[in-house]
Amino acid sequence: MLKAVIVDDEPKAIQGLKWELASFSDDVQVINTFSNPELALSYLETNPTDCLFLDIQMPRMDGFQFLEKLNTDDIAVVITTAYDEYAIKALKNEAIDYLLKPIDRDDLAESIEKIKRFKKRHLDTDKIEDILINFTNNNNKKKVTINTDGKLLFLNIDDILFVESDGNYSTLFMTDKQKILVTKKLKEINALLPEQSFFRIHNSFIINLSKIKEYIKNEGYVIMESNHKIPVARQRKTEFLEKF
Repeated sequence: MLKAVIVDDEPKAIQGLKWELASFSDDVQVINTFSNPELALSYLETNPTDCLFLDIQMPRMDGFQFLEKLNTDDIAVVITTAYDEYAIKALKNEAIDYLLKPIDRDDLAESIEKIKRFKKRHLDTDKIEDILINFTNNNNKKKVTINTDGKLLFLNIDDILFVESDGNYSTLFMTDKQKILVTKKLKEINALLPEQSFFRIHNSFIINLSKIKEYIKNEGYVIMESNHKIPVARQRKTEFLEKF
């Protein structure tokens, strides 16, 4: 069963598409609808969704601006529009299909088949990625594999200085001064790193214990080899000192 979300500023258009999709109730379940694109973006960040039916012409944010802000690439996007000149641009913006309003049932059926093929490709890719990630993280103690931005990163553990959190994102600071932004929370990164080498020293930081240059006890922070100052959370101070 495909979980679908509809985003359109016209309530009648939403109701019409919901009615059409009801004909495919064995294949598609509309889990939510939005006339406000900002609320839709917030919802999609935290709720698993298979496909998105997205209007182009909206007053607050048009469909193409919406796609630029969408932080996931595993949702099949179908553009809905009354103007066929948007078709090429829609496909260039990685939508898998577009539907002209009023939506034809046969065209909708073809879009649903395209969505199914899209999801199958992603499921197959995810299986391969899981095998690679599990193999590397379980069998190679000197490397960690992180999935980000449509690719797998195989990182040497010794090359990671520390990791900083920014809500749903994390930044890995590397010894070569490279910064790698990943769409993972800090607790997810922490689960991948070996606890004998890394320590979550603060709600916002994980450090590589072997890369500490100094510990300033009175002021409660460590200085890394890169000269970054990282605070030591008061409640983690005892556990941190026990690492040594």
